[in-house]
Amino acid sequence: MMKFSGSYEPGDVTFLLKVVDIAVTDVVEKERLIQAGTHYSEMLSDEKSPTADYLRLFHRALEMNAQKMAQHIADLSATLAQRPGREVVVVSLARAGTPVGVLIHRALSVLGRQSKHYCVSIIRDRGIDWQALDYISANHKDTDIVFVDGWTGKGVITQELLQSVTAYNRSRGTNIDASLWVLADLAGSATVAATAEDYLIPNAVLNATVSGLVSRTVLSDLYVQPGDFHACAFYGDKRDEDLSRFYVDELTPHVLTALAFAKPARWSLGKRRTLSQISNGFVGHLMLRFDAERNHVKPGIGESTRAMLRRVPDRLLVQDPTAHDVQHLLRLAEEKQVVVERIPDMPYRAAVIIKSVSE
Repeated sequence: MMKFSGSYEPGDVTFLLKVVDIAVTDVVEKERLIQAGTHYSEMLSDEKSPTADYLRLFHRALEMNAQKMAQHIADLSATLAQRPGREVVVVSLARAGTPVGVLIHRALSVLGRQSKHYCVSIIRDRGIDWQALDYISANHKDTDIVFVDGWTGKGVITQELLQSVTAYNRSRGTNIDASLWVLADLAGSATVAATAEDYLIPNAVLNATVSGLVSRTVLSDLYVQPGDFHACAFYGDKRDEDLSRFYVDELTPHVLTALAFAKPARWSLGKRRTLSQISNGFVGHLMLRFDAERNHVKPGIGESTRAMLRRVPDRLLVQDPTAHDVQHLLRLAEEKQVVVERIPDMPYRAAVIIKSVSE
């Protein structure tokens, strides 16, 4: 088993992942294989370097949304600081949760709370990495563990976390809370969130170069043996374009300022139920309108960005094409020649329909 900090400062995060060399699969071929039954976690596609124009959109997103994101980080951190226990063990979900976890970990330190930050793998239909939980449980009190992520899409990972951690607790006799804390909860599935607004969390724009140079996680018998952590690739060849430390260092002063105005992050059952109804209704509507499988509907800016970067999209749906939060999506759609459709009354700023591919 391997522990490392990616391209972050060692004190910012410990990745509980196994670094391996993984052959890349062409995006179109990967999509064909996924739709033919191969699990997405068994393959990685190449992460191409962003163009200068696209990179400017990332910096613009950071400039526009830094204060908003910082306030949301501050609200979650101040709420976590009130938790009982000797320490707060922040466990972020790779990869979108990693920068969030780094910033919460830093904020907790300023608030005088002892904390530790780990990043672990969770994979749809396959669960969270039990070997990683074994390691954390052996080194910390299980009731001090808190799971964090960037956002929810349809709530699939939230449900995966609940089922997997519940099974782990039953197997190990532990008492880990399966609650998920996120910045933006579109699906109404998170236990605690700072907002339900579909806004652009800037690290969604990029891949490994804003996530510690770590790839999406992989679970395949070719790379993961019994007793191993889930696997990943480490893109050391991208160090010259890495923005991981820059990103969290840019946001940290904003977070520290926002702590003075932090308010408790409360997420009522009624709020969650309303958001869930909106999410399910919207996804169901798109499934009918575009004759799409549920897994092929990606609601919200975060999930839309992932789909545009890593999948074969059929069309991009936007609420308002002039909004600054969707400009990177429009650029990606232009590059990939993806149809863009405006739906002014949709509840989110963006959504993507994945293309059905044939043999």
